Amino acid sequence: MTLYCGIDLHSNNHVVVIIDEADHRVYERRLGNDLALTLNALEPYRSELAGVAVESTFNWYWLVDGLQAAGYPMRLVNTTAVQQYAGLKYTDDRYDAYWLAHLMRLGILPTGYIYPKEQRGIRDLLRRRMQLAQTASQQLISLQSQIWRQTGERIASKRLKQADFEVALAGAAERLSAECTLKVYQAIHDEQELLERVLLQVVKPRSDFQVLTSITGVGEILGMTIALETGDIHRFPAVGNYASYCRCVKSEKLSNGKKKGKGNAKSGNKYLSWAYSEAAHFAVRYEPLAKRFFERKQRKTNGIIAIRSVAHKLARAAYYMLRDQVPFDAQKLFSS
Repeated sequence: MTLYCGIDLHSNNHVVVIIDEADHRVYERRLGNDLALTLNALEPYRSELAGVAVESTFNWYWLVDGLQAAGYPMRLVNTTAVQQYAGLKYTDDRYDAYWLAHLMRLGILPTGYIYPKEQRGIRDLLRRRMQLAQTASQQLISLQSQIWRQTGERIASKRLKQADFEVALAGAAERLSAECTLKVYQAIHDEQELLERVLLQVVKPRSDFQVLTSITGVGEILGMTIALETGDIHRFPAVGNYASYCRCVKSEKLSNGKKKGKGNAKSGNKYLSWAYSEAAHFAVRYEPLAKRFFERKQRKTNGIIAIRSVAHKLARAAYYMLRDQVPFDAQKLFSS
């Protein structure tokens, strides 16, 4: 008999439901977030389990990694794509876990990619670097606003970043506030640079990074982002799947040539969406062929759609470059 397991994961507990081929519940229990408890619960059914489905919540790492290490066939559920039965008046955690197992039994469970554990740490380190960069920018803008408000003078960000810059405000309280903001920015910036050095040591020798940085306008940060967020390019069966994952395609529902609604525009990887948008702006600035393509598109639509069209082209190009390990060819990309 084949069995299917669904796990509804929360911050401090998870509900495990196992069903058979007739959707009868073989096992159902709420457990604390302790891997040993989960392994003990699943052990009697190990040989018959076709798969274990776990929701892709913020804390899925420990559970999925632990069960994978124990030899269980795992499915990481794409929670944004799971459709609940609309006729139900009441649902709870037990039903949610059952529903995951039921969809898996039917072969229609939407799943995501389980990024390899040994590579996930360096990708998450890059995400941490991005968070630090955003926080540092917020501090810099705050400092600039503080000085502007008190003196009427707008100091350029480039000057604020210089090591010899000193806050010159008349009031002691205002000066202390600005100096505090500057120190916070400098501390965050130092940590950001440290992470960048560590990341480059790991990623720079990789062939996918070398290929990606051959794209005009893609430097070290964008190259690392695209390489690490993409992972194994062969997990995407076609270029369209990759472009969709990068959020570079329209999210529309059409019927008989008419628009019938929109899909989930946020389905995909937000980091790749950002990276290709940034790459598109740099390509338009430094690659003449990309600039001409952008200008033609802009005349027909607008600047936002035009820059997203460039991002879409770059994403498609990157797919083939990574798959075939070939350098960037602007002539081939923008001549079509």
